[in-house]
Amino acid sequence: MKETLAVRFHQTGGTEVLKIEKLNVPSPGKGEVLIQNYAVGLNFIDTYYRTGLYQTELPSGLGFEGAGEVLEVGEDVTEFKVGDRVAYPHSPIGAYSKYRTLASHWLVKLPSSISYEEGAAMMLKGLTVQYLFRQTYDLKQGDTILFHAAAGGVGLIACQWARHLGVNLIGTVSSEEKGKLALEMGATHFINYTTEDVKQRVLELTHNQKVKVVYDSVGKSTWETSLDCLAPRGLMVSFGNASGAVTGVNLGILAQKGSLYVTRPILATHISTREKLVAASNELFDLVSRGIIKIQIGQKFPLEQIQEAHKELESRRTKGSTILIP
Repeated sequence: MKETLAVRFHQTGGTEVLKIEKLNVPSPGKGEVLIQNYAVGLNFIDTYYRTGLYQTELPSGLGFEGAGEVLEVGEDVTEFKVGDRVAYPHSPIGAYSKYRTLASHWLVKLPSSISYEEGAAMMLKGLTVQYLFRQTYDLKQGDTILFHAAAGGVGLIACQWARHLGVNLIGTVSSEEKGKLALEMGATHFINYTTEDVKQRVLELTHNQKVKVVYDSVGKSTWETSLDCLAPRGLMVSFGNASGAVTGVNLGILAQKGSLYVTRPILATHISTREKLVAASNELFDLVSRGIIKIQIGQKFPLEQIQEAHKELESRRTKGSTILIP
């Protein structure tokens, strides 16, 4: 059994509820491995659990993705051995720690061409883009889409993946600086929502045709605008709640705005089997290893600065991915 430092919270609320505590990490049992996290990913979903928007039993750890090295393997583990480089995109809550014991089915082997920091910054975000672009809607060359928060961790991967597919991505951002970064990463156009009318700019950029798909991780504050940007029979993909959850949806509005479709996908559904997890990860690893997608790590925080890290994320001051170093 190892002792580790980990982030815990005993009640939901603001960043002040996050504390660093010492925990005992059990030795791996049947089908489990003990890993040392060298880097951990910070994601907006983490704030949903901290604030109580999503429920978890308290007290609780936090975080879902990370990358590190296998230190011990339990009985019946055949796919991994001590010393293997591994990463995981979605696991039981509690990734904000130096050591943790996990069931081996959550893990994939991390190629040597990808650093631990890149692995922690890309797994949940990169596999989110994989399911959005390759499973939720099968994008084709020449399609035009709207992607909110295009300069965030998910957004910058989406910009690059869209360029690879030959898709025209219109990205919304909160500043000119972020817009230029989105263009550099592959966006066709950007819309600064603090100074421009998103609906009007989409009409201008598409010659009044609007877009086939809107990808929206913002939620409540962009819901109506997103629907207004969709062409008839277009697809609204709501995959996050950064501004709050979308509630009270009136299905009649979908009819009025053009027989629209709406979906609320999550990663877990798309990697529900080990085979699906490995296949999606391999596609992502291939694009990163070939340099088609470059992982943009905008911020790094030591685990002890977790409160500051959450404040920066929620303030929309971050660019690209944010990682924690245990």
